Amino acid sequence: MRFGQAYSIGAMKAALCALVLATLSATAAYADSLGYAVVPTQIIYPGEAIDAKRLRTVEVTNRSLAQGYAQEIDQIEGLVTTRTLLPGRTIMIAALKQPSAVRRGDKILLVFDNGILRITAAGVPLADGAVGELIQVRNTDTGVILSGTILQDRSVLVVQK
Repeated sequence: MRFGQAYSIGAMKAALCALVLATLSATAAYADSLGYAVVPTQIIYPGEAIDAKRLRTVEVTNRSLAQGYAQEIDQIEGLVTTRTLLPGRTIMIAALKQPSAVRRGDKILLVFDNGILRITAAGVPLADGAVGELIQVRNTDTGVILSGTILQDRSVLVVQK
């Protein structure tokens, strides 16, 4: 009684070689897919802006490296760090933020706009904030504290209560 087909030794060697080559090429493709990471060349302290002169790109070889790190310098240049960045360590995107458009204590313009009526007033932000962030501001004329979104022109669009 025969089960299956009989293979010659040459055919089995060819199949084994094909399997080994496929495994090696899959391993090489996986290694290539690890990509690159951006690392600092010197210590960058919290609150400092990321400058391309202080960064370099390295090849990622650690398969167990946590995801979420910067892969290109252009991706993070100009952002501000919220943590100390050490030389040779990957830069996590979560440790970066947009630079502040307004700073606490600056004089800014408050804008209330409901489509029909537009009111402007002088104000002071109570915290630093980037464009698009919701911050609290004080109307300098009345002393009332309001919330608003920072606009591109550094004014604050007051949200209705």
